[in-house]
Amino acid sequence: MHNARPLLSLIIPTLNERAALPILYDRLLVVATTLNERGMESELIFVDDGSTDGTRETIKRLTKQQLPVRLIERTTRGLATAVVTGLNAAHGTMLGVMDADLSHPPELIPSLVEALASHELVVASRHLPGGGVEEWPWHRKLFSDMATAVAQPLARSCTDPMSGFFFMRRSVIETVKLKPVGYKILLEILVKGHFKTLTEIPYLFHNRNYGKSKLNGKVTLEYFWHLILLYSWKYTTSLH
Repeated sequence: MHNARPLLSLIIPTLNERAALPILYDRLLVVATTLNERGMESELIFVDDGSTDGTRETIKRLTKQQLPVRLIERTTRGLATAVVTGLNAAHGTMLGVMDADLSHPPELIPSLVEALASHELVVASRHLPGGGVEEWPWHRKLFSDMATAVAQPLARSCTDPMSGFFFMRRSVIETVKLKPVGYKILLEILVKGHFKTLTEIPYLFHNRNYGKSKLNGKVTLEYFWHLILLYSWKYTTSLH
């Protein structure tokens, strides 16, 4: 018997992303073809949090095309918990997470996957030489810098613990109870995940051309509450 080809499960949370999805799918199809040539299968798992703009209908049309596509429909909202839902449903030995709004370049995926051969967790970073963001308003950049700074003691040498674009082996979270709050699922994994080797690859974060940013005051409060929970968890765990 031949061994089954390794499978990459790519989790993509959505909330009103209809306009970007056909473009994203076409770019992911090219990526999947590249991975296929390297002996690897791919599946796309969209987790939708109650879109009202036709996102779900668009994804359902994509399920009839070339790539294996699944849609998980939720009634609750929360980007991090949507990712956890997708991770729990994934079949792959390798797991990836990215946004649907084209801010994360799909063309970087083969490099991120290739790095999983020698590392358990691979993060696309905006904070390495060669990485960065397109033009952000000063207040968003300030928030990002502050959020990164206060999370750094939890980040296990990761320069971009706020990144929403990362890949890992299934073993990193297989026996872990993930209980994220808000948007920053990577931070939860950096604190609780089982891994010894982490590497980062620089990328340029692109401003969204479609849909609306979900960043608001509620998200900010949830982030700092999540930080408190993670610092508490880490301190309590260190006592045992």
